[in-house]
Amino acid sequence: MAAPRKYPDELRERAVRLVLDAKTEPGNGGKNLCKRIGEQLGINPETLRGWVKQAEIDAGTAPGTTTDQAARVAELEREVRELRRANAILKSASAFFASVPR
Repeated sequence: MAAPRKYPDELRERAVRLVLDAKTEPGNGGKNLCKRIGEQLGINPETLRGWVKQAEIDAGTAPGTTTDQAARVAELEREVRELRRANAILKSASAFFASVPR
């Protein structure tokens, strides 16, 4: 179960859009944008910086693991754990039945 989110999705999307738009404006230089916009919206600047970084990765403008890829990896890891557990059960059951005299 995921932890509850502190910030609503709408605020998150708006803040990321503001930072990305401000980065493209000439003369901004991209300095302290997350700090300035984060303070205006009441968001921790490091939290906002992480959101912007992930948005850039998801958009393909920055290298890294996209949100979809990370979700798929997590799903596959859960499946592998489940299959390993099932294999362990089957191995112990086959060992048990192999030792039972007929």
